[in-house]
Amino acid sequence: MINVRKTLSQLNKRLPLKLAATLLAGSTLLASLLGIFRDRLFNSLYLDTYPTGADAYTVAFTIPEFMFFVLVSGALSVTFIPVFNQRLAAGNKKSAWELTTSLVNLLAIATLVASIVIIIFADPLVRYVVGPGLDESSRALAVSMMQVIAVNPFLFAIAAVIASVQQAVGRFAFFALAPALYNIGIIIGILFFTGGINIFGVQVFEGGIMGVALGVVLGSILQLVVSTFGLIGLGFDYQFKIFWKNKGFRQVLRLLPPRSLDQGMDYVNSLVETNLASRMVAGSVRAYQQVQSLSFMPVNLIGVAISTAAFPKMTERMGQGRPDLFRKELQVVLRVIIWLALPVTVVAFFARGYIINFIYNGGDPYMASILAVLALSILFRSVYFIAARSFYAQQDTKTPLYISFFTIGLNISLAVLFTMSFGWGVQGLALAAVIVSVVEVAILFYIMAQRIKGLFDASFLSAIGRMLSAAGFVSLITYGMVTWLPLNAADQSFFASFPKFALITLVSLGSYVLISYLFRLKEATPIIERILKILFKRPKVDHEPRSHS
Repeated sequence: MINVRKTLSQLNKRLPLKLAATLLAGSTLLASLLGIFRDRLFNSLYLDTYPTGADAYTVAFTIPEFMFFVLVSGALSVTFIPVFNQRLAAGNKKSAWELTTSLVNLLAIATLVASIVIIIFADPLVRYVVGPGLDESSRALAVSMMQVIAVNPFLFAIAAVIASVQQAVGRFAFFALAPALYNIGIIIGILFFTGGINIFGVQVFEGGIMGVALGVVLGSILQLVVSTFGLIGLGFDYQFKIFWKNKGFRQVLRLLPPRSLDQGMDYVNSLVETNLASRMVAGSVRAYQQVQSLSFMPVNLIGVAISTAAFPKMTERMGQGRPDLFRKELQVVLRVIIWLALPVTVVAFFARGYIINFIYNGGDPYMASILAVLALSILFRSVYFIAARSFYAQQDTKTPLYISFFTIGLNISLAVLFTMSFGWGVQGLALAAVIVSVVEVAILFYIMAQRIKGLFDASFLSAIGRMLSAAGFVSLITYGMVTWLPLNAADQSFFASFPKFALITLVSLGSYVLISYLFRLKEATPIIERILKILFKRPKVDHEPRSHS
């Protein structure tokens, strides 16, 4: 037991920024690949044979996720971490742990109440809020699954506080592993629970699509368990008590409502989109949700992973009273995110048929048309996270909230206009999301540029211009590759289509790195130097004089 504890403590070591970002990106990639496998399994079982059931499954998630986003989610990381770090920096560990235990207990109580409310009112929530377009059987199924998944906010809330502690102190090993286990739980549900559960010869569960909902709960439990391992060696002193007089706790409570409201307002988009999609052709809710998840994969890999790793250092710079260093950190991170997101956006747009084929065997033109639109938002969604965190690092949660009020209203207005008035269907929802992503990032950075002079100086703008030029050249290369290696009837399986997609991606990204190097973008230099070192590594020469016998 001692050796296990020692090993777990070793895994909880603080990581430097680059290694932390790499670990988070790698774990996000793993979770995303598991998500693709999860969706492929689900689609093979239900999207063709039971599209209304697939819609019901997606609808069942919306309210539990909404409650989690409102009460917990990203609100914790951007309000809790700066205050927690202040206590640790001042050497007041007792206050830091009192703050942590108070948040765990308060959010556990709040989300437990929310879970009970969801269970009681699941039927009217589905009928009138998120699934008015479902038929009666699908609506009843959505209600049953929502009542099962309702436990998620409670489980996620505890895991989120624990994860925020690890993020605050720069220990990302178990924090990074948790999302992958969540997907593994759902995969177990699809593979084993949908066929029913038999214990000692007694059939305790009949199976079917409800088995997937049980897998969701299993994934939540696995995520919570692995998150708790991340506390080993940190000295966390949990108490079943809320320290109302703790100044840090009271400060977080003041900061939390604006950010929680901001998160909740963001998720209102999902509620409206689900409501509108439920009125369209059967399978539209699930199709839009899956394509949206695909478009968020690179956003999570790039924007979320890098900004999450950079955020503690940014808060530290502001805590030191060094806005000049904060500006340099922000410029470096922003350049890296833009440089990485641009070629991914290009590949996602032109190779969308291949990408959809990975989650839906044989591909689907309907889903591909949605991805063609949503791919355009990858760049701006990736940038959004560091844009918002630049405000949170200054403990300003209100400005992003006010901007969200405007952009949420704009998104809902455009979504209703494009779908209900123009009849553009799910593609109209996607177009509204793209327009809003551009507007939101533009407003955030306009305000930040007023606060931090020289943020977008000539050197920075020149670099962005060269990145855009490089992406333009790569667009031609990617289009040529997709035209040369089209997805055809013989490439429907994953193993048949993946080699082509891999070649298209490799050539496109390789060309982008080379063009970036020729354009003297410093982001490409380490990659080129590493490649040259591998290709032209000189053998070691023994310079010791030989003995002459």
